[in-house]
Amino acid sequence: MTYLSDSALDRLRAAADAPDLSGTRYRLIDKLGQGGMGGVYRVEDTELGRKVALKVIGVADPGGDLASRLLREARVIAQLEHPGIIPIHDVGTLPDGCVFYTMKLVQGRRLDEHIAELGTMADRLRVFEKICEAVAFAHSHGVLHRDLKPQNIMAGPFGEVLVMDWGISKVIGDLEGKRTGAGMGQGTDHGTVLGTPGYMAPEQACGEAVDQRADVYSLGAVLHFMNAASSKIIAAVSAKAMNQDPTQRYASVRDLSLDVAHFLDGLPVTAYPESWLTRTWRWMLKNRAWLLLVLAYLVMRSLFILWRGK
Repeated sequence: MTYLSDSALDRLRAAADAPDLSGTRYRLIDKLGQGGMGGVYRVEDTELGRKVALKVIGVADPGGDLASRLLREARVIAQLEHPGIIPIHDVGTLPDGCVFYTMKLVQGRRLDEHIAELGTMADRLRVFEKICEAVAFAHSHGVLHRDLKPQNIMAGPFGEVLVMDWGISKVIGDLEGKRTGAGMGQGTDHGTVLGTPGYMAPEQACGEAVDQRADVYSLGAVLHFMNAASSKIIAAVSAKAMNQDPTQRYASVRDLSLDVAHFLDGLPVTAYPESWLTRTWRWMLKNRAWLLLVLAYLVMRSLFILWRGK
């Protein structure tokens, strides 16, 4: 009897799990990751001579529900052309019948892995602002993400920040009917619970209908993850975003991002009421360069007057 080594078994398992790319323009390189719906692979687009990421259904799907969801995810992302949202290149069906789509191959790390490299609070908040920009753009196009968390955000080596994994997104508003007619679908039904505990709004966890304030809640949890115990003001911003009552949260992602921008600029934020003394001190800190110049001028002027009086 011949026994196979562990490495040989690993190679056999990888080959068995690999998508069937025969007859396509793609050449398999390696596997990047595995999710609940399928796998993501690094492949080469032989026609364009570039490496891309290929996402494909990797589990049994007798009813075709997962295939429909994957196609819907690709179509949702394709409508969101923004630097902070990963672009889709291609969509189709492999020879074995598995649905796939290809997207930009992101050179970077997940936010939960990258956070240690963001040394200062200001650096982290600027990254958070970029996340908010992408989500606010999606909201302006009638799309809710509904699964925002550090594991679904990628940070690149040149400052890129990309919001990933729109698999349980929901199309809302006037665009919903238009896109449903084009095969977009509306996402999960009312009563269905999808998301990640700890980052999911309470109303979403209960299977209730949600709006953009559910994403505001998730972003508040992301902000807390990125800046836990770093500042009372930022903690207040995070707490407002994560209020159990949706009506007490920020009304939009833009409002949340604006408070963060005000904090970075040394301005008051709506989530943290300040006394007149605190506001005065903040103003002095922001304008300390001018205040020092005025103080230096007054000192020199006083010395000159004293000298002239002698």
